[in-house]
Amino acid sequence: MAEIRNIKSGKSGGEPPREAMPRRLAAIVAGDIAGYSRLMQIDEEGTHVRVKRLERELIEPSIVEHHGKLVKTTGDGFLAIFDSPVEAVRCGIVIQQNMIGRNASLPKHHWIEYRIGVNLGDVIIEADDIYGDGVNIATRLEGIADPGQVYISGGIYEQIKHKLVCGYESLGDRKVKNITDPVRVYRVLPDAMAFSRIRKRRESVLMILLSFTVLVIAGGVLWYLLQPHDQAARQVLAPASPPAESPVPSPSASYAAKQDVPLTSSPVPSTVPAPIPQPAAPQSQPAPSTPPPVPAAVREPEMVPVRGGIFTMGSNDDISEKPVRRVTVKSFDIGKYPITVREWNECAAAKVCAFVAAGADDAPVTNVSWSDAKTFVTWLATATGKPYRLPSEAEWEYAARGGTQSKYWWGDQFKPGMANCKNCADVASAEQPGRVGSFKPNPFDLFDMGGSVDQWVEDCWHKNYQGAPSDGSPWLGGECSSHVIRSGSWKNDATYVRPASRDSYDTNVRYPTHGFRVALSP
Repeated sequence: MAEIRNIKSGKSGGEPPREAMPRRLAAIVAGDIAGYSRLMQIDEEGTHVRVKRLERELIEPSIVEHHGKLVKTTGDGFLAIFDSPVEAVRCGIVIQQNMIGRNASLPKHHWIEYRIGVNLGDVIIEADDIYGDGVNIATRLEGIADPGQVYISGGIYEQIKHKLVCGYESLGDRKVKNITDPVRVYRVLPDAMAFSRIRKRRESVLMILLSFTVLVIAGGVLWYLLQPHDQAARQVLAPASPPAESPVPSPSASYAAKQDVPLTSSPVPSTVPAPIPQPAAPQSQPAPSTPPPVPAAVREPEMVPVRGGIFTMGSNDDISEKPVRRVTVKSFDIGKYPITVREWNECAAAKVCAFVAAGADDAPVTNVSWSDAKTFVTWLATATGKPYRLPSEAEWEYAARGGTQSKYWWGDQFKPGMANCKNCADVASAEQPGRVGSFKPNPFDLFDMGGSVDQWVEDCWHKNYQGAPSDGSPWLGGECSSHVIRSGSWKNDATYVRPASRDSYDTNVRYPTHGFRVALSP
């Protein structure tokens, strides 16, 4: 009975009781540099310095910004823990997309590329490390990930699939080392449209291969049917002897005749006259007086003048929108619509903007980072000689309110059909926003100042308005690793359509719902 009591109380034979190890359910992010040994061989000291700088300037700040904790670094990798699977995956995306920009100016063999794995699991927590299958699976996912990619487990996928505007490509169940059960694996595609493009491309390749296979089989069957199938038949069909005046053609000549290909190794018969060289056609030269072509003028966005004034900025609906305060705004012009695909692609055609946007010409451009938006307005200002810029946060809200102080510019109650947002109207699309100007304008004759696309403004992100300027100027300062976005998008619900609603995102990271509109100083 004594031994039974010892077992029940956790004691055995006088040994001290084992303390229960703290455990918790967490999202684990494991990262590792692909080809680290090769990079060290190329430039040992330089690679070491670059990796330490990345940890200091990118890895650690990104983890903290997404409410995670860096557990440890491993020379060429890192391990982090998060309460939120959404923030864990978002952190991984931010790191990978920032690395694209950092590698852009380097030769490919000097690129530092992370592989990142994310898993949700029950882990053992110690002061300076974490343990358990949850950690092991994250590291195994990182090990099979392609350089520059984020791989997640099925547990993470189930938690985030309706919360992040991303694409996800299922890679099926994978058997990973030291884990009994197969792990369902997904590749994260930051561009929500990427998966459909990959699927279409794979389907096209599959159809080409299938067609080629069918042609090969059909050709083989036809060849077989046309061949004599016994020696006797071949003797009947073969001529008794070749004509005396005709030499027996060599096998290569016979093949060339069948294929209608000349034998380049045989000399040209003397009876065949050599081709007479033709004089080269004269190349047309432009007349000396012809002026060089003049590039077409840049298409400027349609702008609306907004008279300055004083308004009440913010609301009590969200802590980030407090404190409510009075702000004075000077007169300015602002785009009647968000920048469209057509307008963006003029910048791309000038080799200034980084990518060619897809979609209808009159749809708002999407998947734009704050840095991309700044590149566009700088190009537009240079091309036109006018001081185009991003609006300040105060200017954007002042324009969005249209002279009103209600919850929405049309009143305090939401009305269906007034904005392109999630479940707000029949025309809302799950894949892309509608064309600009599809809904009613506000009292300032501005379209899509709520819904359609999230819109970047000039201001750095601050978690509330404590200390914000009251003169309508942008609130800058600090590291500005995140900037303010306004309006909400077609993927967000009506809460985000309010003129006072505000959010933030990473400065250098593109996101499928982010666009912008421009402002112009008088």
